[in-house]
Amino acid sequence: MRGASVLVGGVLLATASPTTAHATAAPPGESGTAGGTYVALGDSYAAGAGVPAQSAGLCMRSDRDYGHLVAESLAPRAYRDVTCAGAKVSALTTAQTDAGEVVNGPQLDAVTPEATLITLTVAGDNLGTSDFGFGDVVATCSALSMTDPLGTPCRDHYKNTLGVRLDSAATQLDSALRLIHSRAPRARVLVVGYPAVVPDNPEECLGKMTVTTGDTAFLRSVLGELNDAVATTARAEDATYVDTLTPTLGHDSCSPSPWIEGLFPASPTLPLHPNATGERAMARAVLGALDD
Repeated sequence: MRGASVLVGGVLLATASPTTAHATAAPPGESGTAGGTYVALGDSYAAGAGVPAQSAGLCMRSDRDYGHLVAESLAPRAYRDVTCAGAKVSALTTAQTDAGEVVNGPQLDAVTPEATLITLTVAGDNLGTSDFGFGDVVATCSALSMTDPLGTPCRDHYKNTLGVRLDSAATQLDSALRLIHSRAPRARVLVVGYPAVVPDNPEECLGKMTVTTGDTAFLRSVLGELNDAVATTARAEDATYVDTLTPTLGHDSCSPSPWIEGLFPASPTLPLHPNATGERAMARAVLGALDD
């Protein structure tokens, strides 16, 4: 999810053409493991946006994002990271722009027949009307909190709007996964879900989120629906869904030991995004799924 300019409760949530990085050489191996070509696709959660060291301009791509960490472990013959902050599902097939300027080409241009492993985290930015995705929703919840501090003004505002947006994103993702399979028929495709941004118990966020307790629960339900939609779509198109929510429970943005930072990050990353530890947790989840 793009967070470079998102206003959330008074906090700014904090591309260039695709680049190719090469990991340690390895002899040819099986599909999805060492020796092939690994392609990383997705949004700011996949890009590790805000986690040092950054590259690719507005894409905010980190050399410590989960894709890089997986590549270091697997040592593929080639690694292509075309992730980009702000990427909606449409960024897989069309150029991503900012103020009319192209910041990243269509991400699926990096998917070629020799690809043996593809990871993808996307759809969170489709929740918002701008590039800011989930940040849009949090900003709205924050702004509305003063109108009904003890209620659920944000949930009342959105009604079923976010569900409609998720349905549309899921349809687009379904088409994109079919295209990925057609372009890289030997590749193992892993769709990586979103981590625990907010806790199951909304009271844990009292004083930490400028959102009502009722709407904190609403935000948690939205993230659950996002992961459910992505998981269902992945499985329908012969892709492996990687659960990153479960391994990050207890380390959400309101916890005393966050792997996903809060509105005022204590570790380098964007607000409401994984820090370096969170990216490592996501990488472990991917590697665990490959072992299954």
